[in-house]
Amino acid sequence: MRILARYPILLAGALITGSLILTAVLSLVWTPLPPAQINILQRLKPPLEQGLLGTDQFGRDMASMLMAGAWNSLSTAFLAVAAGASIGSVLGLLAAAGRDLLQTVLMRICDVIFAVPPILSAMVLGAFLGAGRFTAIIAIGTFMIPVFARLTLAGALQIWTRPYVLAAIGMGRSALRITLVHVLPNISNQIIVQVTIQLGLAILTEAGLSFLGLGLTPPAPTWGRMLADAQTFIGQAPWLAVLPGAATLMAVIGFSLLGDGLRELLDPRSR
Repeated sequence: MRILARYPILLAGALITGSLILTAVLSLVWTPLPPAQINILQRLKPPLEQGLLGTDQFGRDMASMLMAGAWNSLSTAFLAVAAGASIGSVLGLLAAAGRDLLQTVLMRICDVIFAVPPILSAMVLGAFLGAGRFTAIIAIGTFMIPVFARLTLAGALQIWTRPYVLAAIGMGRSALRITLVHVLPNISNQIIVQVTIQLGLAILTEAGLSFLGLGLTPPAPTWGRMLADAQTFIGQAPWLAVLPGAATLMAVIGFSLLGDGLRELLDPRSR
């Protein structure tokens, strides 16, 4: 806690993201009402009149849907970033340990992936695989691969020029051992910071995919689809759009602050 107190940005990000994660985990065992429970007689009730946050057009409890949506949105983003970070980091390390040709090929592949937005990738995948969590994870994770590949390659190339690495090469150490013992530990902080920053982008992208109907399929609630469903009732029941929009915004801000705070904590040059 003393460390967090010295870094207010890190503290703010940790509080926001921690609250969201706890809410998401809590939704697995408890919500005020079943998120999919329909009660037409209580439809479009404002906050505090029916439940804490009101009801939607089907009479479903908004607080319960937001809690369940937190788990669906966050878990999809976490899985996508984990997949992208793992594959991208491995490719970056391999390219740094290999020759210039491998580095050039990797960069050109990254350029091709960057040229295709994740939304468009999800639309193409959805045509073949159908909408769902798997489609969203593949689309977001594929876009994350070049982000981490470039970051890892840039950091690893700097480490490969350090005197202790050159000494290890002179002693006949293998490229794999040098990568695991010397390179990866020295760039792990950069990867961790980038993971937290990309989580915010992944949550925002997942909300966009769900808004277009390419995320999780009903009745599983997600923040993006709640926004899409609220379009028709924006004038009559604005809380239907404000609540999931605020939750998405809070998640993006929280992970961005957490990433900035971790960078300040882990990178002495940024202090």
